Amino acid sequence: LWLSLAFAAAIFSVGSAWAAARPFWELSRRPSTKGHNLHSIRGGSDNEGGSTNPGVAMSDKGEETPPQGLNGMDLIIDGWFHERGELWPGQAMSLQVKKVIDHHRSDFQDVLVFESANHGNVLVLDGVIQVTERDEFSYQEMIAHLPLYAHPDPKKVLVIGGGDGGVLREIARHPGVEEIVICEIDGDVIDVSKKYLPSLAKGYDDPRVTVHVMDGAKFMDENQDSFDVIITDSSDPIGPASVLFETPFYNAMHASIREGGIVCTQGECMWLHVDLIRPLVNAISKTYTNVGYAYTTIPTYPSGQIGFIIATKGRGACNEPARMPSEEVQKQLRYYTPELHRAAFVLPAFAKRAILGE
Repeated sequence: LWLSLAFAAAIFSVGSAWAAARPFWELSRRPSTKGHNLHSIRGGSDNEGGSTNPGVAMSDKGEETPPQGLNGMDLIIDGWFHERGELWPGQAMSLQVKKVIDHHRSDFQDVLVFESANHGNVLVLDGVIQVTERDEFSYQEMIAHLPLYAHPDPKKVLVIGGGDGGVLREIARHPGVEEIVICEIDGDVIDVSKKYLPSLAKGYDDPRVTVHVMDGAKFMDENQDSFDVIITDSSDPIGPASVLFETPFYNAMHASIREGGIVCTQGECMWLHVDLIRPLVNAISKTYTNVGYAYTTIPTYPSGQIGFIIATKGRGACNEPARMPSEEVQKQLRYYTPELHRAAFVLPAFAKRAILGE
């Protein structure tokens, strides 16, 4: 998710309510991007002749290099992988490791794949679990089908991030979609997913899919008013990834979707981050016609839950599906149903007050 310098500089210059949360984000050591598409510049540095971006290292040529995330191998202790993150202090997720399949550093992040005792193969980026074969379907199905079934006739869909291919797999279940575009900056994520997560990466096999290994923000800038649905499969808003949770990135998506379009992005955890979600929802409500929040359950994500920010351009809320899965497709799905679509927008009282102000 490494954004271009020009776009990131614009982000820095544009204030938003979300910016007030930055000091919290910058406490974290996790710059990983679930694949993707950003390179942010933050102002000011006390390092004479060094980087203007705090926490960003300099290469031998004097060029900025992405910050180093956690080494996934360091988190395997006594045969168990322990996920510990600054955004969920005081708690951890542990999985028993049968064997390490792949570990290396890509141009952007630490990449670890291991076979677990009970959750199949697991993809970890910069020390944070992104996918397990056991429960990935709940996330992939909901982030894809909530916006797609809320749209009456989506023809052209853009995915930003999502290099594992799971979102592509779900979009491909919609026969009416004519073009599926993915922008993933880290080609290594695509490669390891094709090798070790074939049940997700089969999404790349659909002939409607076009892959761009590039900056998603730059692609959107070059493709205005082009898509019916944009899905941003991002990581947590930490370090460089925080720009994906700020108003300018949502403005870029707004410009890239057609009238009547829908954007759906990873929206963090209601049990952990309601005080951080609310400023973003408030800020982008000035641009989008409607902004809603839905969620899914997934055991291997922090607190077993993750949300989605779903915003529209020139259309109403997405709480009701505009279309239904065919009988054949519904039999293939393991999580999404029309009933669950509606239920996903029904929030507990504390979250409804904190996120939506109701």
